[in-house]
Amino acid sequence: MPTTPSVPPERSVLDEVGPAISRLRRRTTSGPGGLTRNLVLNIVGDHDGEITVGALAAEMNVSQPVASRAAAAAIDDGLIRRAASQQDGRRTVLELTDAGEAERRRFAAAQRRVFEEITASWDPAERTRFARLLVRYSADSAAWAARQHS
Repeated sequence: MPTTPSVPPERSVLDEVGPAISRLRRRTTSGPGGLTRNLVLNIVGDHDGEITVGALAAEMNVSQPVASRAAAAAIDDGLIRRAASQQDGRRTVLELTDAGEAERRRFAAAQRRVFEEITASWDPAERTRFARLLVRYSADSAAWAARQHS
């Protein structure tokens, strides 16, 4: 049975946040199509307004050709589609399809099941507090990233 690592003192635990997030990314269940497909679907689905492949690349922190290949794979799977921009007809934007939205919901449900399994031995109040803090961290990191790009 695996042992629970000891929690370092406050200063040291803050140094462990980055490596811990990296380990979570590697260990998170990704399902069919992988973590990249889920990332593409969430970025397209969460984006306010229109999103281009260039904006997708910026959100993914990858080059435009990498984002283009990821978008093309999701298009081939029927999860997103290319459409003409309503703001500038010369521009092509990405949109979720109904199948893409269903895939996002399926993946979120799978992630919830994994979270519940991992935290099954936790006190219910701790589990809920951690979930709320994780969601808050995600929202605050998105706001921080937007400030860095403005």
